[in-house]
Parts: sequence; C-alpha cells; structure tokens
Amino acid sequence: MTASIWERMKRNVSPTPPSSSTKMAPSLKTESIRSDSIDIHTDPAAVNGDGFRPSFSDVVVVGAGPSGLMLADNLVRFGIKVEIVDNRPDRTSTGRADGIQPKTIETLRQMRLADPVLRKGVRIYDIAFWRSTFKETLHRTGREIHYPPVVDLLDPYILLVHQGMIESLFVDDLKERGIVVQRNTAFVDYENTPGKSCPLEVVCKVNVDQTRRSLATKYLVGCDGAHSQVRKCLPGSRPVGSSYDAIWGVLDGQLETDFPDIWSKVVVYSEESGSVLIIPRERNLTRLYIELKPDTKDGQVREEHTKEFVMRRAQEIMEPYHLRWRTVEWFGRYQIGQRVATRFSDEANRVFIAGDASHTHSPKAAQGMNTGMHDSWNLAWKLNFAVRGLAKPSLLATYELERKKIAEDLINFDYEHANAFAVGDSEALALNFRTNVAFISGVGATYGYNVLNLPMKELSLGDVKPGCLLPPAKVTRFIDSNPIDIQNDIPALGQFRIYFFVHNVHEAKLFLDSICTLHQSSSSFIGRITSAGNASYTLQPPLAAPHDEFVCPERYTPVSSMFTYSLVTDMHRNDVEITDLPPLLRDSRWTFYLDDIPEADTRKQKCIDKWLGGLSRQEVAIVNVRPDGYVGAVRRWGQGSKENGTSAVRWIDDYYESFLTDI
Repeated sequence: MTASIWERMKRNVSPTPPSSSTKMAPSLKTESIRSDSIDIHTDPAAVNGDGFRPSFSDVVVVGAGPSGLMLADNLVRFGIKVEIVDNRPDRTSTGRADGIQPKTIETLRQMRLADPVLRKGVRIYDIAFWRSTFKETLHRTGREIHYPPVVDLLDPYILLVHQGMIESLFVDDLKERGIVVQRNTAFVDYENTPGKSCPLEVVCKVNVDQTRRSLATKYLVGCDGAHSQVRKCLPGSRPVGSSYDAIWGVLDGQLETDFPDIWSKVVVYSEESGSVLIIPRERNLTRLYIELKPDTKDGQVREEHTKEFVMRRAQEIMEPYHLRWRTVEWFGRYQIGQRVATRFSDEANRVFIAGDASHTHSPKAAQGMNTGMHDSWNLAWKLNFAVRGLAKPSLLATYELERKKIAEDLINFDYEHANAFAVGDSEALALNFRTNVAFISGVGATYGYNVLNLPMKELSLGDVKPGCLLPPAKVTRFIDSNPIDIQNDIPALGQFRIYFFVHNVHEAKLFLDSICTLHQSSSSFIGRITSAGNASYTLQPPLAAPHDEFVCPERYTPVSSMFTYSLVTDMHRNDVEITDLPPLLRDSRWTFYLDDIPEADTRKQKCIDKWLGGLSRQEVAIVNVRPDGYVGAVRRWGQGSKENGTSAVRWIDDYYESFLTDI
C-alpha cells in the first residue's frame, strides 16, 4: 500500500457507515474490485432464477462469533471482499466466553482495538485455592501469581470481558468500513465449481421462510462452532477425542457473599460436594463454574439440573460462606469434550475451519475464544496473499500444519488441567499451571519449522526464534522521541516486517545501501514482489474507516505494500540523522528506532540484547517477522560490508520466494 493509496482511501471514506448491507462504500467500490472479479453492484442482470441477486466474494466466512469476526475484520482491512453470514439474529448478549489472554490483548493492540476492552474489563493478577474435607471446613490452601515473571509479558494478567464486547469491537469496526453481518443466514452446503473465477458455490437458507441463497466465492471458512456444518461438509474432517461424564453449570450474576476472595480467580474444592471456579467479571458480575456431582444429600443423580439446583449446589460447596444472587444474567450447562478435527482444510486449500469448529475443550483455562481468534489471525494474512495471486500453494498449506499443532498442544494441556481440577488437587493444578503458563498466556504457542519458519544456522543467544512470537521490548522512536513497545508499534496491516540491527549506522552503510538498492530493483525477488503487491493494492486497496486517520497507516507503507522496513541501533541520538540512511530506510522514518531505554523494559534489557543476545561491534543482523507477529527467519553477518549485503539479499529472496510469487 503506497502512501498515495492510503491517502486516497482517507479522503474517500465516509464518516457515517452505510445502513444497508452493501459490502463496500460507494466511493471505494470501483477501486476495491480486482479485474477478475464480478461486482454485483454494477451487474443488475446478475440475478438468480429465484429472483434473488447472487453474491460474489473473495471469502465467505460462516459464523459471527469472535473467530469469524476476527477473520472477516482483518480480511476487510486488507482489502479482501468478504461475505460474513451467521444463523443468529444478533450478536452475543450474555454468557459464553469471557477471558482474554495477554497474547490476545497484544493482538488487539496491533489492530488498534484494545482500548475499549482495557477500559471496561476486570484484570486478574492472582489465583487462590480453597479446600474443604469431611474433617476440615473450607479454608484457603494457597495463592499464586496468575502470570509470574518467568513468562515475559507486557500485560501480565487475564482480562475478563463479556464475549459480546469482543464481538462488538469487530462488528463496529466492520460497519465503519461498510460491512455488515448477514444475520439469520444458515450455511447448508457448498459445491466445487472448477473453472470459474469463483470456484465455490455456497448454499445458505435465509430468514424464517428459509429462502435459498447462493454465494459464489473463492474461499470458504467455517467459524460456526462445535457443531460446525462446514466441518460436516468438509471431506475427511471429523472431531476426534472424548467427553467426560461430569456436567458443569455456569452462572453469571451479581452476588452477595462474605467470601473474602471474591475479586480473585478462585478454585474451590469440596470433598463432599464438588468444585467451583470463581471468576470476577465486568459490571460487578461474578461467574461461577459449578461441578454437578450426584446429589450427596439424597443419593440421586439429577437428570434435569435447573438453575435453582445449580445455585444450591454452589452454596453447598461454599459453606460456611453464604452466596445469594441479586441477579442472574446467564445460566448454562455443559459437558466437557476434548476434540480436534482430523482436517482443518480441504485438499485444494479452498475450504477451512477455525475456532470451535476445529477444536473443543473445557472452558476453565480461558483458551477457547483466544485460540479461535488466533486461528483466524493466522489464516487471514495468508488468505489475503492467496486471493491476490501473490501466494504459492505452500503458504495456505501452513495453516493446518501450524494451527492443528496448537490445538493438539491445547488438548494435552487441558486434559491434565481438567483432571487436576476435577479431583481438587490444588498442588497438581498449580504445578500444571506453572508448567504451561507461557502456553496459557498465548505467547508460548509456538510453530514448528516449515517454509515460513526457518531453522537458524547460528546458535540462538537471544529470545527471538523462528516459529515464536516477538517478546516485548522498549525502544525510542527516533522521529518523535516516543518510547514505544517495538513489537506492537507497527499496526497490523498484513505486511511482513524486516528489522535491521546494527550498532553503528555509519559503519554498516555499505551493507544497508546494497540491500536497500537491490530491494528497489527488479533484479531482486523482493523488488519484483513489491511491484506486484503495489499493483494489486492499487486495484484492490484496503477498506478505510474514519478512525484510520489516527493510525496513519501510510507511515508504515511508504515504499512497499508487502514489507515494512525497520532499523534498530543503539547509537546516541546526536550521532545519527535520518539523512544518514539509505533512501528506502529514510522513507521508512517512522520505524527507525534507538535502542536506548533498557530501564523501561520488562527485563531491564536492551532490545538488541533481549532479542539477539547482543551483537559484536561489527556484526549486523536481520529479523524477518510474519504479518501475524511470529518470527520467520533470523541471520547474522560478521560485518556490514557490501559483499555481506549482497549475500543478505540472496538469503531474504530465497526465504520469501519459497511461499510468495510475483507472477
């Protein structure tokens, strides 16, 4: 996205979102359609035999929960034409998922959507463990820090917010870009239609009269929950795993209680009556997960666990403390099922599933909504390049490879976690949590080696490793002297990030000059893919929203629609100027950083030391970061010579040419 594209988008965007279901603001419509697409707004003759106008899109997303909305919102921001359908009449109003992990907070920061939930949510920093036996009354057995310093987090807490609030973030952002969810629209089936510009036909039923509607699309993604209809239609995909006999009740409401730890996350175990998980919520609400064992007072198993029965069971477990509900906002029951789908995509990588459609587990570690949204976070940028014809098949193939591993890791953790919870073993539960705390937070969800994540040739001395997320680090932005979190400073624009690390800009001048010159030339793959990407984004630019003028995305896209370039040095500010940089880096002035504030870091380290384990005086290093924030490839060179710069260009070209195409 060149600066001119972003500036044009900002000038054309309407401050008032359209009230109809039009997918693109009229002033942006002609720019947003690729030459091989069909625009239903300019083709009045394109009508189904039943009188309904068909829909043509790049991607159809089924399901408007957090994972579906995360996917749709990112795709729309990238400029991809999306149709999102949901069988519900409205967004989630009560109950369901409620815990946002540190990695998800970071992701929302990169999307510039975090502020509303950070203002409204409840932050949980600790876990308390309570227990009663036939011989001992209920008492606290211990307290743990939720996210101890062993894991390096910018936000070391779990944020409790209503699922509907997360959905609202995305729904409102989509509406500002002219996109609305097609409600009361149930997915039925899809059919492959090879040879057409849109090789999939998606069939839905709309409204109470169940009118048939056809959607022509290039890609289909099912984010439609644990009973996913898309998964049922996906050849070879079925959920594999097991369920437990135990049934749990869930209550959200306002409590009156004399229990002292009500504003902490609490695990309570009664040898006689079962377990309760207590979680504070926004608006003075409290969520209780209550284990529904056979009734110990009359020896009978209740087939119908009513709200009143669940409330009485909670009171039995919490005795001698009293619980009284002023209000109950939501009540539900569930049975734990731990399952992973055998396939997350079809063989052609045209149809995908994400979120609960691909994996289910217990809700007690607050993983479901977070993992589902990061399925979509992983898939969105890959679909963007695939739709634009800039991706090789190897890129989309990494979605199932990477996210199926995370789902299996989650099931393995959840199995131990749920078992320790069920038997009331607070020591085992605390140990399981400490052992898996990085994974639970989201920052420890790592990917294996593939075309995107290359093994390092040198021994890694720092925290930056391929297949892992960037750890937090504080630097000073040169242009305005702002201290910033470097891992979050560049917004999520669907671009790769290329970071150069040098001690002395002047001594590395030949290295930087040679790379920057070749990257702006057709003699390098990076130069050619940049030209192809710029052309694609000219034809099909991102859909802007009024608040984009505050993000100023053109700051981060001055030279390439595909890459944001960044330079990090620990030189003193008075010893370097922007005019000392090669033209490419000079144009990228908003991502020129001084590594000079280690005292502000979570570990009191410089970025160069934390990320790379330091650099010798003459050494230079390059870190390639994927659009989803995962490290792709890292390499060092012994000195900043022109020859090493040419070598670096070949290395960078080889990396990106393995999964992108400029044809």
